This record gives sequence, C-alpha cells and structure tokens, in this order.
Amino acid sequence: MLRRVILVLCALSAALPATAANKDIERLQIQISSLQGQMADLQRVSEDTLRELKRLNESLADQSASMRRLVADRRVQEEAISAALKDISDRVSDLSERVQTMPSASAPAPVAANPGAGLPPVAAGGPAAAPIGPGTPPPGPVTPDPQAPAPRELYTQAYADYARGNYDLAIQEYSDYLRNYPDTDLSDNAQYWIGECQYSKQKYPEAIAAWDELLRQYPSSDKIPDARFKKGMALEKLGRRSQALLEYRFVAERFPNSEAGRKAREKLSPR
Repeated sequence: MLRRVILVLCALSAALPATAANKDIERLQIQISSLQGQMADLQRVSEDTLRELKRLNESLADQSASMRRLVADRRVQEEAISAALKDISDRVSDLSERVQTMPSASAPAPVAANPGAGLPPVAAGGPAAAPIGPGTPPPGPVTPDPQAPAPRELYTQAYADYARGNYDLAIQEYSDYLRNYPDTDLSDNAQYWIGECQYSKQKYPEAIAAWDELLRQYPSSDKIPDARFKKGMALEKLGRRSQALLEYRFVAERFPNSEAGRKAREKLSPR
C-alpha cells in the first residue's frame, strides 16, 4: 500500500512540470498571435500610406501641369501687352511727328514780286513740289506691307499658335512679323521664338540657325541668355556635347543671375 502511494506521488510530481510547460506554450502562442495581428495592422497602415503617397503624387503632377498652363497663358498675355504698348508708343510717336510737321506744311508760301519767278514747275492739277534744303529731313523708312496685320495682332497670333503647337504656322507668322517690322522691341523675341518652334519640331539644326541669327541681328537682346542655353540643348541633342558645354559655360558666367544661368549651372554640374 505504501508503495502504491509513493508511485502516485511520483506520477503527480512528474505531471506538474508538463502542465507548466503547456502553460508557457499557450502564453507564447498568445504572444505570437498578438504579434501577427500587429504585423497585419502595420501592413495595412503601410498600404494606406502608399496609396496616400500615390494620390499626393498624382495631385502634385496635376498641379504642376496647371501651373505650367498658367505660366504659358501669362506669358502670352505679357507678350500681347508688350506688343500692344509698343504699338501704342509707335502710334504716339507717329502722331507727334505729324503734329510737328503740320505748321510748316500748312504755312502759306511767300509771295514774290513776280509770282512766277523762281518757282519750280507745277504739274497740271497738282501742287508744287517743295524744294529740298539743308534742313529738310531725309525720307522715312520703307513702310510695311499695307496688307500686313498690326504688329500687336501679328505677334500675339504667332505666339498663340506656338502655344497651341501649330509650329509651322507660328514660324510663318513670326517670319511675316520680322519682314514687316524688323526693328521693333519685339523683333528679337520673334526671332527667338522661331528657334523655339524649330526645337519643338525636333529640327535642331534649324533651331540653332535661328538662334545664331538672333545673336547676329540683335546682339543686345534680353533673349540672348535663353537663346544660348537652348542652343546648347540643341547641340546636345545632336550629340555635340563639348560644344553644348561651351554654351552652358558662357551663359553661367555671363548671366549668372538669370533663369538661363541657373539652368546652365545645373547642366554643368549634374547631380
């Protein structure tokens, strides 16, 4: 009987550690389940974060496109306003010259003792030609084609066609502007935008030729930095990297505070 009691006690003492081990395993299982739940939550949060980042990137892209459109529209407006102001200034100057010449043109000719003496011959039905003296101004420059639109209208239409991607039509209109109005404040701009149209058409040699013409005809133009920088980009498209670097270096050194100068520095030291 005593032996049986001892055996029962031994069996119970052997079962106690097994029960404790089972409890430890259960606790570990609970902790693993908890960790798995936390990992699932983290994964959901990560996926939500990625979706939000994607949405924000798309929103930023839309805003960037809208800003580019606004900048292009504002540029069109500024070009149109500049052309209008120049047109008004030309008209005011023309009217001023006419007002200054009106008294001399309307003043009666002096009557000589002999009315027919010393006067040039008069064509039948027409007034006498005024004699040209040392103080008479030389004849004015050749006027543009009377059929050509006004400078403001022609320039604005050309830029609008460029902005819409009608590059061939814009080139024709800018060329018409230069042919009829070669010496206005916007003539150099017209020559520059011809190059931009050719560049947009991927006709890089023609674009370079247009910007070279700007450098020759309008060496003091405020479009020189942009023209030299874009010429460098066209050269790079043609695989002439060393010549492009010369253009970038020129713009960066001569026009460091311009937007073209900033872009040129980025080209010289790419990240």
